Amino acid sequence: MSDRRARELDTQTDALVRVAAALAHGTVSDLKARFAAARDARVPDLWVEELLLQSLLVVGYPRALVAFGVWRASGAGGPAREEEGGDGAEDLAHEDWQAWAARGAAACREVYGRAYHKLLVNLRGLHPALEDLVLVDAYGKVIGRPGLDLKRRELCTVAAIAVLDAAEQLHSHLRGALNTGASPEEVEAVLVTVDADLDAERRRVAWEQWEDVRRRKL
Repeated sequence: MSDRRARELDTQTDALVRVAAALAHGTVSDLKARFAAARDARVPDLWVEELLLQSLLVVGYPRALVAFGVWRASGAGGPAREEEGGDGAEDLAHEDWQAWAARGAAACREVYGRAYHKLLVNLRGLHPALEDLVLVDAYGKVIGRPGLDLKRRELCTVAAIAVLDAAEQLHSHLRGALNTGASPEEVEAVLVTVDADLDAERRRVAWEQWEDVRRRKL
């Protein structure tokens, strides 16, 4: 059963999801191995770069910066490439707050679907600054960037959060993966792909959350 599910992901997406899981547990040896595997699978460098930027929001700056260091040490990217004209990545050296706010709202609405307005209410209730931080900074400046499609971003987020063992957020992003165009088979394939990164409890929680999403969504 697991082999069939795992085949639902194309080779590049599978390799990228494995990198996302390694970002969450932060082991340098695993990062090196999975970056190398992503290269072997011909995952575009830009996809990896965008995943690394996105990981700042999911696993935090300390682990994300370590991962960037491992990635750069592998010979990927860096200032020299940028000086030669870049790789299509978006330049953040501008101050168009309204554009980021609009893009962030659109991306967040796509991920959360019918739960979008409930999310905003919850954020405002937690702290008045959170709505702008989530919509403008997280979704507008980072998640809404070009370079990696929203579906793959969500599949990678599912992988990382499953490793982190944050059940409520995992539930939201399992739904988000479906909302952004992933098939149920692709979502299940992500859980199968990261199975070796999960202990028994995390594995149980991840599949329980997925079964609950399936009951509600499908």
